[in-house]
Amino acid sequence: MNHAHPHPPTARAPLPPNGDEAVRSRGIQRTTLIAIATNALLSLAQITVGLFANAFSLVADAAHTLSDLVTDVLVLFAGRRGADPADSNHPYGHGRIETVTTMLLGAVLAAVGIGFLWSSGLRLQHMDALPDLHPAALAMALLTLAAKEGLFRYTLAAARRLKAPLLEANAWHARSDAASSLVVAIGIGGSLAGYPFLEPLAAALVGFLIVGMGVRLAWKAIRELIDTGLSEDELARIRETIEATPGVIGLHDMRTRRMAGRVLCDAHVQVEPRLTVSEGHRVSDEVYLHVRAAHPEIQDMLVHIDPEDDGGPRAMPAGPLPARKDVAAAIGQLLGIGPGSDAPAPLRIQIHYLGKRIDVEVLLPAAVPAGQLEALRRRTEAWLEAHAEYRSIRFFQQIAP
Repeated sequence: MNHAHPHPPTARAPLPPNGDEAVRSRGIQRTTLIAIATNALLSLAQITVGLFANAFSLVADAAHTLSDLVTDVLVLFAGRRGADPADSNHPYGHGRIETVTTMLLGAVLAAVGIGFLWSSGLRLQHMDALPDLHPAALAMALLTLAAKEGLFRYTLAAARRLKAPLLEANAWHARSDAASSLVVAIGIGGSLAGYPFLEPLAAALVGFLIVGMGVRLAWKAIRELIDTGLSEDELARIRETIEATPGVIGLHDMRTRRMAGRVLCDAHVQVEPRLTVSEGHRVSDEVYLHVRAAHPEIQDMLVHIDPEDDGGPRAMPAGPLPARKDVAAAIGQLLGIGPGSDAPAPLRIQIHYLGKRIDVEVLLPAAVPAGQLEALRRRTEAWLEAHAEYRSIRFFQQIAP
């Protein structure tokens, strides 16, 4: 059996190739820097207008926006660290940094939603305490709403283009900010129009939406952290690709898992049992290349070559089969190799471990007298009768260089 991978262990790196991964990382960083700049400007403007217009809800929304700056910096850090190449301590790369950050952002979303629910309940109980507001507060709230909604759409588009769940989580965080700005706008507008109860009701609705989104994002990240595999439909398509590869006669024990924007896969591929190691490795390379071409989301794959179907329950063998040195000693005994002997030494011995027994193929030099060959045949037949672990021993002669 052969474990095969088209790259040496020291060259293993998260795929797509390093150039594509670098472009993806730069895209994540650029999008996040735009979000940081937008949030910084908005929070400064909200605090200024909020204090001027006695709109304490704007000041509170500014504090919420400032908290987003912290998460944006966290996303920026994760985007950079997640793109770091594999090393000795992280042989599969650092993509799980993105996953953990996505989970944290999902938790933040859920907490923000719960905060809205709590705040809406308190405001329903103290509506008479709401202060008079200046109309400038409404204009600022609407401007903030438009900016946050634009940031959400920009970040979500970048997340889907770059296949970055981390950015998608941050995009929905921006949507939660837009929702909070909508709540502020409705509250201020309702207060100016004489309907202050609209703000807490809208806050409750948005709170439920944000909690649901946060739970879904966090749960998706948790599923990835516990190595949840692909769906059955996706697995069926990958199996079809592998089984269509020339040289593959069977497939079993295929496993998958996600890591950030990548999918990792390993599979046991059955080939013709008497292929050489090099030909079996070539089949594994073909499987790797076919899967990567047909399924770009699979960016790292380990192919295990099997000479027979071992996908069922593993049974312990009745006894250990002979190792190569023992087989070589037996062949030497059959050929009569020893001090003072003119018996030909074998040019090559090939051993096939199949069906809990072994088949041996021995290549001999061309110049072997016929009488020696007949004696070798008789000794071999007697040996096979006495050693049940040997299914066959075949001798071949070289007739050309």
